[in-house]
Parts: sequence; structure tokens; C-alpha cells
Amino acid sequence: MAPTVTRSQPNRESMGCGGTGASCPGYLPAELLEYILCFPVLKHVDICNVSCSCKRLHDVCHSRGKVWGHQYKLRWPRLQKHYRQNKCCDWLKEYRTRHTVGLQIRRTVVSISKRFFTEVVSNLMVCNFAEIESLGAPEHFCEDELLSILNSDKRKSLTLKYYAKKILYFLRQQNILRGLKLFLEQPAERQSALEGAVLVDQYCNPLTDVSLDSISSQLDEITDKVKKMLRIKNPSHPSLSQSQGDCSPVGDFELQRQVVAALNVVLYEQLQYKGNECDYYNPLNSYIHQVLLRRTGIPISLSVLYMTLARKLGVQLEPVNFPNHFLLRWCQQQRGSEDIYDFVYIDAFGKGKQLTAKECEYLIGHQVTADYYSAISTTEVLLRMVGNLLNIGKRGEGNEKSYQLLRDSLDLYLTVNPDNVQYLLLQARLYFHLGIWPEKVLDILQHIQALDPSQHGAVGYLVQHTLEHIQHKKHPVEPEVKRRSVPEHVEVQYSIGLIMKHKRSGYNCVIYGWDPKCTMSQEWITTMRVHQLSRGANQPFYNVLVQDGTCRYAAQENLEPHSSPLEIAHPEVGRYFSEFHDSHYNANEELQTRYPEDMEETLGTVQDLQSQDIPFFTTSNHL
Repeated sequence: MAPTVTRSQPNRESMGCGGTGASCPGYLPAELLEYILCFPVLKHVDICNVSCSCKRLHDVCHSRGKVWGHQYKLRWPRLQKHYRQNKCCDWLKEYRTRHTVGLQIRRTVVSISKRFFTEVVSNLMVCNFAEIESLGAPEHFCEDELLSILNSDKRKSLTLKYYAKKILYFLRQQNILRGLKLFLEQPAERQSALEGAVLVDQYCNPLTDVSLDSISSQLDEITDKVKKMLRIKNPSHPSLSQSQGDCSPVGDFELQRQVVAALNVVLYEQLQYKGNECDYYNPLNSYIHQVLLRRTGIPISLSVLYMTLARKLGVQLEPVNFPNHFLLRWCQQQRGSEDIYDFVYIDAFGKGKQLTAKECEYLIGHQVTADYYSAISTTEVLLRMVGNLLNIGKRGEGNEKSYQLLRDSLDLYLTVNPDNVQYLLLQARLYFHLGIWPEKVLDILQHIQALDPSQHGAVGYLVQHTLEHIQHKKHPVEPEVKRRSVPEHVEVQYSIGLIMKHKRSGYNCVIYGWDPKCTMSQEWITTMRVHQLSRGANQPFYNVLVQDGTCRYAAQENLEPHSSPLEIAHPEVGRYFSEFHDSHYNANEELQTRYPEDMEETLGTVQDLQSQDIPFFTTSNHL
């Protein structure tokens, strides 16, 4: 018979409310009690229990004190930047609010998959952004909870992470748009091309840690290198005495020339910055943090970098919206001149080469009018930068990545220039094509009609079909359920969650759906040469997520189980699967509802492969 264990209960004497021993809390200084109660092993539950044991400890654990402040910082270290040092704060209230918000956000994210599994993900962002805003909590509380979901166990809670990432992406973009609007409201002379470029970068990469402070800090390091070079050439140069943030212009032309020469040496010879001629249409060339990281870019991004550095050293350069090749101009005469021959034109893409007005035309192979040599505003610089991204999005392959770039660049362009009918119509067509946010499409179309009644035909067509889409959404179709046990599915050999290899193309993928026969159009079947397969279209076909980020439709005869299955780094994995095991993926509840018998089949296939002693399943895989 097991012994009975009696747990002693704390009493007032043992906790120091009436005792006389030296160890009694009543005789210890409050600072020492706080120090003891701030030990990392104590959690918030322990502090609650201790504070209820006696008045002395209750007073030490008061809501604005060090103990609850320590608990808050221990639990949510990322949030410390939002609190001023030594500020008196009701830490217990903050703790309770943050804890409650966390629970509410997790409930919201968990519910998304059930409600929006068949929807385009962008639709749920609008809905759930409104839900999270309705919590009335500080934005940084919401963001921190989403980040904690994303930073949990890499292989688990994939569906929860998938939707948390989407919501975080949307939340941050909305915040950045607000920042951009405030930026555009500033007087033109206070607008910095660098700050605008950072806002564009942040909006297109909201999950990347990009800040104006970090970018400016990197530019300060380059500035210091240029000053070091200047000091060798001219120890008394006035730019050397300028402190960081002091951009007093250097008036003497010869002194300016020394700055530009030193800048060219540091930027293009020492640091090896260059124009990206080999991969010109890569969007990374337009993101300022990537330009600094990869030391390559396109004319406009390198010009923003060059112009900012020159200004830090006292040389005022102006941006020039030259066709097909963005330039900077450097006045050689008294400021205020508009004669194009009074300027030297700097090609930041061409290693800082200095050109005359006539030589600029050789860059593009034809003559241009004097208007193209004029300086432009920061707003026009942003429009040119965003326009480049927009064109890259248009050139894309029609995959999710190119559509996202097109959406982001349209959002930015129309924030800067909200009445551009051409791009408003493009935005409406894109949203309509992707089947997202139909209510927003109607708003855009109404705005277009007010701006330009001649667009009535295109607007009317989109309005009619958007209203049909909204009506269709009110009557959702029940999901199709596919059971392996029915006779028409007898030839389906593989199941969802299996990691496969394509025999011909060699790519790795995971199955997330299947059909007993090919369901694509005859045009697709002909284009993909399905008729050349031994069984043609008359065999099972599988929806697969491919390692390269694409989604494909593969014939059964072209697939085989992967002998060394690894995780598939596809952005949509979490939409369909909840967890990765060493050999397969577990389908989430929504996918299992549609393929109720598949996971049992997947486990059976994995066991068969294990019994065949496939190399992957040996213990060496886990080293």
C-alpha cells in the first residue's frame, strides 16, 4: 500500500505574519524580498500564490512594483522597447491584458482554417484584421502574439503558423501604409528619398526586419569610410568636421569634387557596389536593405544610395527621371540654374561615371527633350521606384509570388497617386481575377467611374461579374469528399501527405489532393503532352506542392515515394498540413474532411517503406 503524503499548508507564522525568526519575511527589507521573488524559476502563478499568503508579501508584490515588472519582462521580452525606462507602469494590469489578448488572438487564428479553407487567403485577412482590431488591444500586443506562434516548434502547428503569418503580413502592411501617408503629408523639403525607399522596402517585405534606423546606420558606416579617404587627400576638408546628422552643404566646387571622387573609390572600388546587369529585373534590386546586403541594384536604387551618401558629406545632388536610366545631376554653376548644360550627370549604375547632357542620350540611344533633364521631387522618385516593381510584377509568371508583388506595388502606387485611372482599373481586374475582396473591387470601380465616365464599358462588365461573385459566396458549395474505398477510386495508388519525387523532372513534392482521372481541359492536356504518357489522361492525377514554390498536377505514372523524404519548403504547406514527421505530413482537419481515408493509407505506405529498410528510415537520418 502506497504511503499517504500529507502536504503542509502555509500558515501566517511560517510566512512571517506573526513569527519572530530572522528568516521571516516581515523582518526582511522589501528590496531583498523583491530580489528573491524575481528569481527566474518563479512564474506568475507562484507570484499570485505568494502575494495571497500575507499582507507583507502582498504589499511587496503590488501591481506597479518590481516583481510584476520582472514577470512581464520575463514572459514578453520583445515588448520592452515599447516601455520607457524607469516609467511607473501597472505591470499586473499589462500582464492580464497581454495574456487575455494572446488567448483571443489564438482563438481567432485557430478558427480561420475552418471558415476560410476554400477561400482565397486574402479575403480572410480583411475579415480577421477587423476581428483583431475589435479587441481594442495595443497593436504591439497582437504582433507579439503572432510572432510567438511563428517562433514555436518548427515542425508543428503548421496550419496555425500559416494563418498567423498571413495576418501578421496584413497587419504590418496596414501600419506601413499609415506611415507612408504621413510621410506624403510632410512638406516636400522634409521628405527624404531614403525614407521613402525604406517604406517601399518595408511594405513589400513586411516580415523582414527593415528599419530606417538600421539602414541609416549602415550608410553612416560608409560615410565614415569616405571621410577616411578624404582625410588622406585633404586633412582640412570641411566635411571631416561635420558630425553625424549635420549635412551642411560644401560651397566650393573643388571641395565637392574631392567628396565625389572619394565616394566613388569607397563605393565602387573598396566596397564593390555595381549595377546588376545580369539579373536586372529581380525585385531585390529595388529593396534598399537588399541593395546594401548584396551590393548591387538598378539605377534608381543605387542613385538613392549615392545621393544620400553625397548629401551626408555636403554635396547636394538632384534626382533626374531620365527615361530607361535613372540619373543624378550635379550643378557646376550657381544654384538655381536650369540650363541642362550647367550640370554634370552622375550614373550611379555605371560606377559613378560623370556624363554631359549629350552623353546621357548615348545611354538610351536616342535624343530627348530638355524636360527629361529636370530634377524631380521625392514623390516622383517613389512613383518611379514603385513603377519598376509594378512592371516586374506584370512580367511575372502568374504565380502567387508575382501576383503578390503586383498587388503590393499597386497598393503603394495608388497610395501615392490615388487617382490614376489606368492603375485603378488594373487593381480592380487583378482583384477580380484572383477572386479576392469583391467589396473592395466595387469601391474601386465606383471611384473609376467618378474619375473617368468613358470607362463605363469596362467598369460595367466588372461590376456585373463581381456582384455575381458576391451572390455566389452567399451559397457556399459543400466540400467534395473523396473516399479511397469506392470502386471508381480503386486505381489511386498514393495518398495525401506522402512526400514524392517526380521521375522525369526530379522535383520533390508533397501530395495535397488527387483525382481518379485527369480533370484539366483538353487544351491543358495537349499543351502538357499528357497524350505521350503510357496511360495518357486516363489515370489518377495528383495535386502537389513542389519544393520550388509551385503547385503542379502530376500523373501517377510520373510519381514515386521519395526514398529520403525531407520537408517541402512551400509557402502553402501550412494551409493543408498541421505537422511534419520524418517521413510524411499530417493533414489538418479540413483536408482530412475531404480525404477521410487517406491518412490511414499514408501511414500504411510509410510502414511498408520502413519494412523495406529504405536508407531514410535508419537512425543516421536523425543525426
